[in-house]
Amino acid sequence: MNSKIRYAALGLLAVTGLYTGLWAYCSPTSWYANFPGLGLSWLPQLGPYNEHLAKDAGAMFLALAVLTVITLRSVDNTRLVQTTGAVWLVFNVLHFSYHVQHLDMYNTRDQTLNVVFLAALILLAALLLVPALPARRDHTR
Repeated sequence: MNSKIRYAALGLLAVTGLYTGLWAYCSPTSWYANFPGLGLSWLPQLGPYNEHLAKDAGAMFLALAVLTVITLRSVDNTRLVQTTGAVWLVFNVLHFSYHVQHLDMYNTRDQTLNVVFLAALILLAALLLVPALPARRDHTR
């Protein structure tokens, strides 16, 4: 995999972590009522509001974001990139597994968006597990 793909995958994961983490930690009531935003609201259907749980989720997303931003600065370090990918993959697979078992509480649009967005995060994390391609040498003379 080349560095551009690594940058893109890491960048999208970092934005996800920062967006979700800052919102959940700094404004947990708003996050609970309005996540993911853009007129959608996916959390109230899952149970009653719990500030401690919301802030813990925010802190976890921020921790993932910090790891990801550090990795963005060392995108040629395959071990670090793969470790970051593995951490995101564990979280995203478990997160996805929970949500696909509870889609019945959403309308069709929200069911589809849940599956698409959560699956996309799994794919981004999995991409980071692919080893870097060796640098191509120019053999033209």
